[in-house]
Amino acid sequence: MALETEQSVTGLVRGALDDARELIREEVALAKAEARLEVGRLTSAATQFGAAAVAGWFAIMFILCAIALGVSAALQWPAWAGFAGVGVLLGVAAAVMFFTGRTAARRVEPMPRTVESVKENFR
Repeated sequence: MALETEQSVTGLVRGALDDARELIREEVALAKAEARLEVGRLTSAATQFGAAAVAGWFAIMFILCAIALGVSAALQWPAWAGFAGVGVLLGVAAAVMFFTGRTAARRVEPMPRTVESVKENFR
């Protein structure tokens, strides 16, 4: 009788392990399917963001052209002078933003607590 009990316990354990393996396989398959679906959605969203960025870029360029032509017409300058004026203003704004960003980047300390912790741990 003890031999039958041991075999039935062994069979139960083996069955439980088989069930666990099957459950893990099903969970992995579900995760793969969900990942494929989410990647598809993410790709769609990224495409929409890319299209919006291109459209925004063209909108800004057209607005800048309109401003340049408006300045040249308002001041009775040739069109090239209006474009040059807008270009100079944009260049000055870009330089200010560049130098401001460079100053801010120089103040950044990459992971100061982590660096200090690593230094302490390896002394």
